[in-house]
Amino acid sequence: MRQTKYIMSGGLAFSEDKDMEKLRQLSLKGWHVSDFKFMGYTLEKRESAEYIYSIDYRSVKKDEEEEYLEFFSSAGWSHIASEANIHLFRALPGTQPIYTDRDTTAEKYKNLSNSMNKLAIPFVLITALAWVAVMISSGSLQSILLGVAVILTGVALPAAWTIITTYSNKWQVEGRKGLVNLVKMLPILTLFIVVILLLYVGGTDADPAINLLSYMIAGATGLPTAIWVIMSLCSRSRKIKFSSK
Repeated sequence: MRQTKYIMSGGLAFSEDKDMEKLRQLSLKGWHVSDFKFMGYTLEKRESAEYIYSIDYRSVKKDEEEEYLEFFSSAGWSHIASEANIHLFRALPGTQPIYTDRDTTAEKYKNLSNSMNKLAIPFVLITALAWVAVMISSGSLQSILLGVAVILTGVALPAAWTIITTYSNKWQVEGRKGLVNLVKMLPILTLFIVVILLLYVGGTDADPAINLLSYMIAGATGLPTAIWVIMSLCSRSRKIKFSSK
C-alpha cells in the first residue's frame, strides 16, 4: 500500500479554508501533510488522528526563524512546512486560531498580497510589453514574439487574478463590501470589454495579435465565470432540495 500521495491545492488565494478543511478530513483517514509541492501537498500515511491546519503568510529572515516558529509552538501550533513566504502549521482541535480578530486576519492577507506583488506585477508588465512588441513588429520576429507573449499571458492572467483575489480577501475581512462586490463583477466587466473589442476592433482586417489576445482574455475570464455560475446554481439547488425534505 502506498505510504505517500499528492493532492492538488485549490489555490490558497481562492480556497484556503477549503484546503485546510480537506487536510483535516484526510488526517482523520490517516493521511497527514508532510510538505508543500507544486500547486499541492505531499501526504504520508500514518495512524488516524484529527488535526486542524492553518496558513501564515510572512517573510521571515534566517535569523528570525527560530523565534518565529517558537512563537507558534508555544501557542500549540506545530510547523509542518514552508515554501517561500507561506508557512503551514497544524494543531489539535480546540487550539486557539492563529488569527483571532479582524485586524490580524487583514494583516495576513496584506502579507500575502505584498509578497505576490513583488513577483506578479513585474511579470504582468513584461507580458504587456511583449504584446506591444508583437504589435509593432513584423515577419519572423513577430512570430517569435507572439509565441513568447502567448506563453507569458498563460501565466500572467492567473497571476493577476490571484493578486486581485488576495486584495478581495483582505477587503472582505475589513468589511469593505463595495470593493469586494466590484472584484466579483470584474470577470463579467472584462468579458464585456473583450466582446466590444472583438466587435469593433477585431475581425478579419484587424491585427491577428489583437484578436488572439482578445480571445485569450475572453477564455480566461469567461470559462471560470461559467464554472462559478454553474457551481453556484448546483449548490443552491442542493440547498433547496435539502430544505424541502
